[in-house]
Amino acid sequence: MAFHADRARALETFATVVSEGSFSAAGRVLGLTPSAISRAIDRIEDRLGVRLLLRSTRALTLTTEGQAYLSSARRILADLDDAERSIANQGAPRGRLRVSAALAHGRLCIVPLLGEFARRYPDILVDISLTDRLVDIAAGQTDVAVRFGPLGDSPLTARKLGVSRRVVVASPDYLTRHGTPERPEDLHHHNCLSFNFRRAEPIWPFRKDGRDYVLSVRGMIEANNGETLGQLAADGVGIARVGRFSVEPDLASGRLVPILEAFNPGDIETIHAVFPGGVNVPARVRAFVDFLAERLT
Repeated sequence: MAFHADRARALETFATVVSEGSFSAAGRVLGLTPSAISRAIDRIEDRLGVRLLLRSTRALTLTTEGQAYLSSARRILADLDDAERSIANQGAPRGRLRVSAALAHGRLCIVPLLGEFARRYPDILVDISLTDRLVDIAAGQTDVAVRFGPLGDSPLTARKLGVSRRVVVASPDYLTRHGTPERPEDLHHHNCLSFNFRRAEPIWPFRKDGRDYVLSVRGMIEANNGETLGQLAADGVGIARVGRFSVEPDLASGRLVPILEAFNPGDIETIHAVFPGGVNVPARVRAFVDFLAERLT
């Protein structure tokens, strides 16, 4: 049997009659006449084939069936209220927001912004995971991921947050001990610290005489994040090519210096916030992506 708006009004009418104690009092609450309230109760009893209320000139008394119907009516009306509140809240920035970000970029650039975001949106619970492993957004493993580099074809939505410029760096101590490379090919004689993301041979891009090319490099240590490579370079272990954001404090302090800048090919990676798009993007996702675009772009 279908449940429709008339049934919901009937439940509300019955529950109001019981709580107010009379047809006239219930009518004042619902904006109906006592006779309209009485007819509504009659229709409910006729449909159910049982007596719900015993009526006298002094009081209304619930029958056993009326007690059971009242309990069900209150539960159903509460469920309807909860459902409407839940749907209405989808338009407000609230709830758990799962964020995935790269280890170094997340720690250095995203995490420092979370306090401000929390103060701006106190009803959003941010659940952030820092990992250089690519999580499956489409499979529901996260709500928003901050990604570097070109994006493949995907039904997901991407919003540009900025760019990360890459830089080749070494410590002054390392350069004193091993010499400063004057041209990219000099790197063949140096310990080049690389990422371990690919099994293929590590290659670094350069530009010389207006021509872009890549150079194969070799080193004794590989790592899965730029922050680690930058630390190793600052400790004098070797030369690294990393995102500038991950070594900015060491560049500012002089622990690291950029090298081969004349051969830098404009080596940048675009940073995107990636998330399931469409017309029903939760407000908490929109709020977070807008916030990152505001602070990082």
